[in-house]
Amino acid sequence: MSAPRPTFRVMKNGYDRFAVDDAVEKYVASIERLEKKAELYERKIQDLNTQMDSMKQEYLRMKNSSEAEKQAADNIARISLREANDIIATAQKNADMIIHEAILTARLILADLSRLYTDANEAKKVSAKQLEDLLQQLEAFKMPQMPDLRWLEEAEKKMQE
Repeated sequence: MSAPRPTFRVMKNGYDRFAVDDAVEKYVASIERLEKKAELYERKIQDLNTQMDSMKQEYLRMKNSSEAEKQAADNIARISLREANDIIATAQKNADMIIHEAILTARLILADLSRLYTDANEAKKVSAKQLEDLLQQLEAFKMPQMPDLRWLEEAEKKMQE
């Protein structure tokens, strides 16, 4: 959008000097106004460039911080996983040891029970034999004959007389 071209009256030695001076003054004023706007825009551009540089630095700092935090989180996750695997391996070893000890204890208890069962069976046989012998002795035992109690009654009567 350009301004319309000025037209000047033609005079004896050229154009109308006052009209040309007015046009030149308008152009000079317009140029000064445009130069001030350009200067203002240049300062705004510098400010915006400064802000953009500051934002870029902040972005890079945040990006580096984020990467460092991500790396730290990855390290923590890796260490945690390693420790969890160590704990699981230790627990497995402990469980295996406990099971092994329980099996050994159970084996000892079963051996003791077997021995006790054998001993009890032998004691039962011995007791049965002793009972059988006792029964035979009881059967063989003969009670002495009881004396006739009539003589005692007769003796008592004699004493009373």
